[in-house]
Amino acid sequence: MNDRHLSDLLAFLRYPSVSTDPARKEDVARCAAWLAGKLESIGLQAATYPTPGHPIVVARNAHRADRRTVLIYGHYDVQPVDEPELLEGETPDPNRHWMTSPFEPALRDGVIYGRGAADNKGQLFSHVCGVSEMLEGSRELPVNLVFLVEGEEEIGSVNFGAFLHAHREELRCDIIAVSDTGMIAPGVPTFTYGLRGIAAAELRVTGAASDLHSGIYGGAVGNPATCVARLVASLHHADGRIAVAGFYDDVTPLAEWERAAWSRLPLTDADLQRVTGAPDLVGEAGYSALERVWARPTAEVNGIGGGFQGVGSKTVIPREAFAKLTFRLVADQHPAGVFAKVKAHFETHCPRGVRLEVKQGHGGEPYLTSPNLPAGLAAQNALRRAFPGREVALIREGGSIPIVATFRQVLGVETLLLGLALPDCRAHAPNENFPVENFEAGIRLNRALLEELAQK
Repeated sequence: MNDRHLSDLLAFLRYPSVSTDPARKEDVARCAAWLAGKLESIGLQAATYPTPGHPIVVARNAHRADRRTVLIYGHYDVQPVDEPELLEGETPDPNRHWMTSPFEPALRDGVIYGRGAADNKGQLFSHVCGVSEMLEGSRELPVNLVFLVEGEEEIGSVNFGAFLHAHREELRCDIIAVSDTGMIAPGVPTFTYGLRGIAAAELRVTGAASDLHSGIYGGAVGNPATCVARLVASLHHADGRIAVAGFYDDVTPLAEWERAAWSRLPLTDADLQRVTGAPDLVGEAGYSALERVWARPTAEVNGIGGGFQGVGSKTVIPREAFAKLTFRLVADQHPAGVFAKVKAHFETHCPRGVRLEVKQGHGGEPYLTSPNLPAGLAAQNALRRAFPGREVALIREGGSIPIVATFRQVLGVETLLLGLALPDCRAHAPNENFPVENFEAGIRLNRALLEELAQK
């Protein structure tokens, strides 16, 4: 391992670039400035663009008309590090507590631990290091290259779409590469050709003007907490299918070749259960766990609350209750259409005696492309070079990267999703991690990818 590359990655990880926290605004800006400086130092022209939120970093080499243009996207912002307080005498639990400081990265047994190690600083920086190695000794890159790195991915890329539209011409390219997804298992090169979209919603139920004594008024007035529970329960049939009318109308079915290919992967339902620690796997009948996660839509409750939450009991009927929901979408579903159906479902099923409000949250389009396009085949060749002797796994992924669909809409090009994070990388959780060998593989992948794409 190149010690300089590793040292630079650790320096990158030390910036607490938490985009959700206003108190970290200066830290986010300092992280962007550090990255721009690093891109300049390896021989690229870099600039930092202010936005109403956090800065966007753009870097490029000298472009020539006779070369293809490749845009590499990533993000330097990271998730918060919330964790429960460790009580006196309590033993830390690695599933709930950080074993080391999240912004003082630690290297243990060949694995880097720290917030952003996998999502997305480690994966992004492997591309930076790959370009650095190609440029050492004044060598030219085989393509026109653009690095486009934002600081708001973890808060929905709120200013990124407007930036893309405003800078469309200077960001014109032939293909986009992103390493912000995962590998299905250690050492298995993974090409992701589909992502789920997302539609967020919040329902709030209110009843009486204030909390009421449940003995004096119970049985006579509506209970918002009970109503929220009934509404949430109404989302699914007993077989796991979503009960919202028309929810599946626009869903593109899984292709038979996909089901056959996924059944042969070195990743099973048992592996998913082991990684999650869940006592059992559940979901829509008729599909494997991989099929449900990668290519079927979902309705999930992300938070629910109302009424007394303290120690012991308090006999009240709460005046209000709420639930926060997200719906993962697949091609060809659209967030606005799904939200309209969900809102109508809740309005139809809401019990009498309460008021219902359904608010639309953030949304993102799903993404699906063909892995057999020329650029996709070039990317698979690059993956084979980066992971010699291993066949490429072709998968979809259950997460959402809404900006990928925006790239297609604004720039009119496809995106290659070349993940380097492992299933147990703990992205968004305590003890996020990224193996050094994956970082090294990402450097090899970048060099192979640019060479392969130059020929297409």
